[in-house]
Amino acid sequence: MAEKVVLHYFNGRGKMETIRWLLTLADVEFDECYLSTNEEYKKLLGDGALMFQQVPMVEIDGMKLVQTKAILNYIAEKYHLLGDNIVDRVKINMYAEGLMDLMEMIMILPFSKDVKPKLENIETKAKERYLPVFEKALAGPIYLVGGKKSLADVELLECTLMLEEKFPGILADFPNVKSFQGRMTQICSIKKFLQPGSKRKPQPDEAYVKTVLEVFNTKLPQL
Repeated sequence: MAEKVVLHYFNGRGKMETIRWLLTLADVEFDECYLSTNEEYKKLLGDGALMFQQVPMVEIDGMKLVQTKAILNYIAEKYHLLGDNIVDRVKINMYAEGLMDLMEMIMILPFSKDVKPKLENIETKAKERYLPVFEKALAGPIYLVGGKKSLADVELLECTLMLEEKFPGILADFPNVKSFQGRMTQICSIKKFLQPGSKRKPQPDEAYVKTVLEVFNTKLPQL
């Protein structure tokens, strides 16, 4: 039996959350080792587990993978969630990269001093730059690429849920995206992941920010 996948990160969303979502879509069980102190982080460094001295780090198939995009692409390809051909793959990656750009704007909010203008910028870009792309792409197809679930689909679901947490009703003008979201949430593994008590993480709070800063032994950046 293959060893269970192990995720090394904080007990919070951040860049690891998309990896959790993707593993969930692939029906892959995983364990988590949470970083909570600078000593734990230094141990990973000392063990040579972090190629670029960064997390997320995922233990899978005898490897210690770092860099979020590389991890996501490995998991997606391993579990047939990265398209059937080179054209599908590049489309999936374009969608996924765009979604990650938007989600990263939301991820840095807890570390920001003045969030109001940043929220306004996120809402504007979501409505004018990102959501229209997916509304058009989903005018007919069930999934974004090739008629089957992919990395891009799970990222779109995660992103729309993040947006609705900040901007309730933001999908009102994007009925195709909203319908897609509804379909995705009915997938058994995802439906379970959305229930209380799952490994899905809540929105980051002050305790999460404090832990991240303590692990890296740094102060709140002026973002």
